[in-house]
Amino acid sequence: MIDDKVVLITGGTGSFGRSFVRTVLTRYQPRKVIVFSRDELKQFEMRQEFPESRFPALRYFIGDVRDRDRLHRAFQGVDVVIHTAALKQVPAAEYNPFEAVKTNVVGAENVINEAIDMGVERVVALSTDKAANPINLYGATKLCSDKLFVAGNVYAGHRNTRFSVVRYGNVVGSRGSVIPFFLGRRKTGVLPITDPRMTRFWLTLPQGVEFVIDCLDRMTGGEIFVPKIPSMNIMDLAAALAPECRTEVIGIRPGEKLHEVMVPEDDAHHTAELPDRFVIRPEFDWFDSNHYEHAKPCPEGFRYSSDLNDRWLSREELAEMVSKLHASPLSRDP
Repeated sequence: MIDDKVVLITGGTGSFGRSFVRTVLTRYQPRKVIVFSRDELKQFEMRQEFPESRFPALRYFIGDVRDRDRLHRAFQGVDVVIHTAALKQVPAAEYNPFEAVKTNVVGAENVINEAIDMGVERVVALSTDKAANPINLYGATKLCSDKLFVAGNVYAGHRNTRFSVVRYGNVVGSRGSVIPFFLGRRKTGVLPITDPRMTRFWLTLPQGVEFVIDCLDRMTGGEIFVPKIPSMNIMDLAAALAPECRTEVIGIRPGEKLHEVMVPEDDAHHTAELPDRFVIRPEFDWFDSNHYEHAKPCPEGFRYSSDLNDRWLSREELAEMVSKLHASPLSRDP
């Protein structure tokens, strides 16, 4: 689904976008890769690593998913869209709710409508564990976005455009995550801990990119793909990143969960389990439920959450992930 295709990635200058572009340009032969984002400075900085002189298939397109006219122009001739553009900082979304809705919900609607109208073949939208049983505005907007992309298959009608969603947890080293924050606080000798019981799902950027590309190939349209990834306790995370620091409990922030969920109980009855992932199937008549007949159905009441996980990261494994991150070109991500 990438070789000889025109691929556009919204929010393409973000952490995921840069890693995705690097993977696609080094392992595949796309006809064109379009980086669509609203930040001209980040595009300028990305050009230093991926200049068009060395990567003739690469294009940079300034635009905002809120602007449907600009999407209409950008989507001309596009075969595949990876939608990553979002306002994702929980406190910022709580304080600026209308802005979060405009980007995460209205922006999703714009992407769906333009993908259908312009004949895009496949769209994969990135979601978050916070979209499952959301308690903050960011999670609520991403749940709404997920629903829109699943329903987009209905709106496509007889057209060939298909939409699916990939939902995963925290990404090691992504901008704004707790790992860069803890590393930056090492010099103070104190790490703030919201709650010692807190757990989170973790994966690396390359793992996230590989999963998205694999789902792009497997999708039929309407699925929400959830990878099986390890969990880690916040205290183990702190000890792995800064063993010399003491910790200080500050309490859970507004809109924050103690544990994260990626497959809630209410979705268990239409979720299939594969060796490396869960597939939440849409509850629409048009979806071919036999497509995953080889998969194991999840039992009633099943919940895939970070505290009930059967896979856990050790301190050594996380330390190794972080060391690889800082040894890679991604460590220069602005």
